[in-house]
Parts: sequence; structure tokens; C-alpha cells
Amino acid sequence: MKILSAAQRVYAEHGFRGATTRRIAEMAGVNEVTLFRIFGGKDALLEEAVRPNATRREVAVLTADPIDPETELTAWVSAQLGFLRERRSLIRKAMSEIEERPQFLACIREGPECAHRALSGYVAALVDRGWVDDSPDHGAAISMLMGAVFGDAMGREMIPENFPSPAKAPGAYARLFLRAIGVRRRPAPANARTTSAPNGRRATHRSGSSPR
Repeated sequence: MKILSAAQRVYAEHGFRGATTRRIAEMAGVNEVTLFRIFGGKDALLEEAVRPNATRREVAVLTADPIDPETELTAWVSAQLGFLRERRSLIRKAMSEIEERPQFLACIREGPECAHRALSGYVAALVDRGWVDDSPDHGAAISMLMGAVFGDAMGREMIPENFPSPAKAPGAYARLFLRAIGVRRRPAPANARTTSAPNGRRATHRSGSSPR
């Protein structure tokens, strides 16, 4: 929606106080009254504008049936980087105003929560299909990948020497993540897959037998 896109651009440049409904209406090419008719007021309009899905395009989806983990994860990381880079000014502005506008927190965290769920689901699928063994450290690996992607998207223009080249970064992050969780070159046979036992030790499950 052009009104939300305009609100995002104005807010990213001017912050909450400077993002007047008049400026947003002018940017969107609509009458100011239209904003109030649709959203009720400035607060509701800007809360909706900072939501990640307000004007989000469809991004890469992680499959529930992994076939080529490196290719699949690289495409997903690339899409996440692209989306965050496009919105970096908006994200920075919203984060800088969190203490003053705590109501924005729920809107801002929708994106990271969605990405975390997608990545967690993908790792679970990798475990289920025998690409990796289950591990209590998977959560930390997921956090590290998400942190690397976010840091790249937010900080590359300030300290570009700290990051891989833009073309190589998605693949590098994906490979390091897969290496960290111990991905195999090919999935293990269904009758010999290892998961974490309740006591934290490895337990190998074979078809026709019960875990010892």
C-alpha cells in the first residue's frame, strides 16, 4: 500500500515527531483526511508501518523437506539480508525510539520472531531427515546466524571491512552455520539416526529396536 510505504520513508527520515500526517499524505499523494479515515490516527498508522510485513514482498521459504541444505539456506539468508538492508533506516530509527515508544517493540520483533521460527523449523527438518544429529546447541547456532545477518544488514555501510563481500556473504554465513550444527554430505539412513537423549547423551535409534 502506497500510504504505508510513504509512512515508512517519512518515519525513517524524520522519526516519530517529524513524521507528520501532512508529510506522509504528501509523500503518498493522498488527502490527509484519507489517512485518518483508514488508520484513525498517526500512532496507528506508524505502528502498522514499522511492522515487517507492512509492505513485505514474498521472500525465500525454507522447505520442510531439505534436499540441498547449503543452496536452500544460502537463498534464505540472501533474502533476509536483502529485506533487512532495504529497511535498515527504518529499523535503526525504530530501535532508537524504543524507550520513548515502547508500543513499537511488538511490531519490530515480529520479523525476527518469524525468521527464528522458520530457521528453527528448518533445523528440525534437517534433524528429522537425518542431515544432522539433534543437539541442545542448535538454539545458540540459530541465534549466531541471525545475529550475523542482522549485523551485516545494519552495519556493513559503516564498517564494510568487517564483513564478507556482499556477493559471498550469504553463502559464507550459510556454510558456517551448517558446519556449526554438523550437517552431513548426505542424510543418514533412517535406521541409524542420532538424537539427544533426555540426559544430554547421544542416543542412536535403529529401526526395529528401542533406544537403550
